Amino acid sequence: MFSIFRTGWILLILLVIDWYAFQAVRTLTHEWQTRARLAIYLVYAVFSLAGYVFLFFSGSWHIPAHQRMTGYTIFIGAILGKLLVDVWLLLDDIRRGIAWLARLWAPRGEVSDAMRDATISRSQFLSATGLIVGGLLYGSLLYGMSNKYRYRVHHIKIYHPELPEAFRGLRVVQISDIHAGSFTRPDRVARGVAMAMELKPDIIFFTGDLINNHHEEMDGYQEIFARLQAPMGVFAILGNHDYGDYTHWPSPEAKAANLARLKEIEAEMGWQMLNNAHTVLERGGQQIALIGVENWSALRHFSRYGDLKKAYAGTESFPFKILLSHDPTHWDAQVRPEFPDIQLTLSGHTHGFQFGVEIPGFKWSPCEYVYKEWAGLYREGRQYLYVNRGYGFIGYPGRVGILPEITLLELL
Repeated sequence: MFSIFRTGWILLILLVIDWYAFQAVRTLTHEWQTRARLAIYLVYAVFSLAGYVFLFFSGSWHIPAHQRMTGYTIFIGAILGKLLVDVWLLLDDIRRGIAWLARLWAPRGEVSDAMRDATISRSQFLSATGLIVGGLLYGSLLYGMSNKYRYRVHHIKIYHPELPEAFRGLRVVQISDIHAGSFTRPDRVARGVAMAMELKPDIIFFTGDLINNHHEEMDGYQEIFARLQAPMGVFAILGNHDYGDYTHWPSPEAKAANLARLKEIEAEMGWQMLNNAHTVLERGGQQIALIGVENWSALRHFSRYGDLKKAYAGTESFPFKILLSHDPTHWDAQVRPEFPDIQLTLSGHTHGFQFGVEIPGFKWSPCEYVYKEWAGLYREGRQYLYVNRGYGFIGYPGRVGILPEITLLELL
C-alpha cells in the first residue's frame, strides 16, 4: 500500500511539472494555425506519455540494463529541462501577480497602460527563454551520452623538493573509477587502455571502483585491463563500490565471496593490491614509500574500511610518500592534519559529477557543492592532492563537460 501511495505522489508531482511546462508551449503557439498547434500538442503529449510508461513499467521488461539506463536518462533529462522551464514561468507568474496587486490597490484612473498590459497574459519572452534554457540542458544531457568513451589525458607536472633525485622524471599514470558494469563497448574501453600505454608510464596506479557491484562485471574486460603494464608495476586500492555495499546479497558470505573474487581478478591482471598496506619503490638506488588504504570517507553515507595508521606504520623513515586513497575527503579530514609527511595523495571517486564546465582558467561542477577537492591538483603547504575525474561512468551514461580521464603525473 505504501509503495502504491508513494508512486501516486511521484506521478502527481511529475504531472504538475509537465502541465506547468506545457503552458510555455501554449503561450508560444497560441497564434499558430490550428493544425500546426495541435500537432505540437500531440508530439508533447506522446513524448511525455512514453516517458511515464517507460519509467513505471520498464522494470518488468526484459531489456539490457544499459538500455534501461539510457531510457531513464532521456526521461529524467526531459523532466529536468521542464523544471527549468517551470522556473522561468514561475518568475513571470510572480511578476504578473505583483502587477495585479498593484492594479488592485492603485486608485482608479492611476493605472498606467504599461502596468495594465503587464497583467494581460503570460510573457512570451520568458516562456521562450524558459524553453530555450530547458532545451539546452536536455540537449546537453543527450549529447553527453556520446562522450562517455572520449578519454582525455591530463598531463600534470609536480615539483617537490623532498623527492629523491632518482625519482625526478618519474612518469606515473593514474586511472580511477572504471565501473566496468557500466560499459557496453569493449573496443572503446580498449582504446583508452592503449592511450594510457602510449604515455610510456614507469608505474601505474589505480585508485578504486573497478566495478559497480559484482565481480562478473569484469567478464570481457579483464583481458583488456591486464594490458596495463609498467616497469615498476601496477598498484591498486579498493573504492566504495568494490565492496558490493549498494546491492542485495543473499548472505554475508556471498558478499564476502564477491569481494574475494574481485581481489583475485586484480591479482590475475598483475595488479598489486595495497589494502591498508605499503610497499617500497626503488629507483636508482633510492627509495620512497607507496601507501594504499581501503575506502575512507569523511562523508557519513560512504564507508570507512581504511586504516591509514596501519598502512603508514613502517614508512616513517622514507623521505617521500605517495598515498592512494579513493575518496578525496580523506585528505582534509585525516591525511593533512595527522600525516603531514605524506607529500602526495592520489584520489578519484567524484567523477566531477560527470557534468560541468572546464575551460582554461575556469572549472565548475555541481560537485563543488559537495566536495571541496573534486577534480585536478590541489596544494596545501608541501602536501599535494590530485583528484582523477574517473575513467568510467555510473548512473548517467555520459559526460557533459567533465570528460573521462587518464592522468599522467610527472614528478620533478
